[in-house]
Amino acid sequence: MSYKGQIDQTRTELRALYKTIPAATAGFTTLSNAVKENGPLSIKEKEYVALGMAVALRCEPCINFHVEALMKAGATREELGDVLAMAVQMGGGPTLMYSAAALACWDELAAAKG
Repeated sequence: MSYKGQIDQTRTELRALYKTIPAATAGFTTLSNAVKENGPLSIKEKEYVALGMAVALRCEPCINFHVEALMKAGATREELGDVLAMAVQMGGGPTLMYSAAALACWDELAAAKG
């Protein structure tokens, strides 16, 4: 399945979860919005932190979502590579594998745009 397909599938699964546990997911949404809308860091910087954590924690759906969010925030492929290099330095071999997936997701989404 393509990365875009994976993102769409995860969104569908999340919609079902949100309907099943609305109070919990509303709380998570409130937290997410509060974090993104406040503080000295830009959205792009915050998304880079989130991507680094997603790679280190090996959360494929998270990686896909944060790569997509970074594209929307104006990130560049070169910046992405630098963040992934830092993640690899901190996380070693397993992080290298998930970093490769993050870059592949970027490349697929970028190709679909242009």
